Amino acid sequence: MSAVTFRDVLVRFWPLLALQLILAIAGLMDISRRKTVKHLPRPIWVAIILLGECIGPIIYFAVGRGEE
Repeated sequence: MSAVTFRDVLVRFWPLLALQLILAIAGLMDISRRKTVKHLPRPIWVAIILLGECIGPIIYFAVGRGEE
């Protein structure tokens, strides 16, 4: 049985990490450009985007986007 190193884990999961980073950046950019957001205050949406890993930005894009 061989030991799993950090490099092994990083090599396997880098696409997921990249997707998470891209979604978070896109969500934060979108929330900063919009005049209004739906259902929750802006700081709560920022927390959901940052702390919700991959699902947080998806929830924001599906539910929280307001009108331009």
